Amino acid sequence: MSQQQYQPQESANREEFANRARMLISCPDRAGIVAAVSQFLYEQGANIIQSDQYTMDPEGGMFFMRIEFDLQELEQRLPSLQEDFARVSDRFSMRWSVYRAARRKRIALFVSKEDHCLMELLWQWRAGDLDADISMVVSNHDDMRSLVESFGIPYHYIPVTAETKADAERKQLELTAGKVDLVVLARYMQIISPKFIERFTNRIINIHHSFLPAFVGGKPYQQAYNRGVKLIGATAHYVTEELDGGPIIEQDVQRVSHRENVNDLKRIGRHIERTVLATAIKWHVEDRLLVYQNKTVAFV
Repeated sequence: MSQQQYQPQESANREEFANRARMLISCPDRAGIVAAVSQFLYEQGANIIQSDQYTMDPEGGMFFMRIEFDLQELEQRLPSLQEDFARVSDRFSMRWSVYRAARRKRIALFVSKEDHCLMELLWQWRAGDLDADISMVVSNHDDMRSLVESFGIPYHYIPVTAETKADAERKQLELTAGKVDLVVLARYMQIISPKFIERFTNRIINIHHSFLPAFVGGKPYQQAYNRGVKLIGATAHYVTEELDGGPIIEQDVQRVSHRENVNDLKRIGRHIERTVLATAIKWHVEDRLLVYQNKTVAFV
């Protein structure tokens, strides 16, 4: 690849989003929630563009809501809107957040040696299909520096060994502090510490090269081939202290047979990993995900 400096194409609807916000709500289910939120936004002069709801159980379960709305002079009015919404949220014991749709989330991509997930995200970013900013790429290997820098994205090489792991993570936290909204482990082959996870709670997405739960340890595709599996897949999930046990965001599978060898399984698996990870990131940056206990509600 040439050393041309790429810039992402802006989304065609960027101006349309200037006054658009997205609100995510979770609370115990009871009558009147949708009416109260809608009435509040009406009183603010907002126009609801889209509204999605889900209840785990109408009789005492949890209720989840995602609502998009337009409000003139949103940037100036948002602080007062958030303050005023407290009377609604307190009434229904809500956990809630509101985001400006025009504010692109900042992503740090963590990678090791495999580049297929990284390349998919760089391609989507360059094409304007990933509505976010890739602020940096962090790697424990220096192999992909020229590739990443050809896109005009900063590349930070931080080697990790058993002896330097704590210091490496300190450097990573310093690099991302105040500069990153989401961390993506795009085949980053290191375990993330509880301290790092706490800093980015429900804001670290990992791609796992299997349809969880599945083969653990080394050489998963060899294990799959040895067992004669008929389905292989990938899982994107939020990272928690439980290894590969965080809330699942997206999964996909493809049927295989005895005709595929180990290399075929790896090739098919890489394709699934790319698409599943990109989809999970898209849902996150579009504020479509709510986490409850160890599950996600995805309004897609």
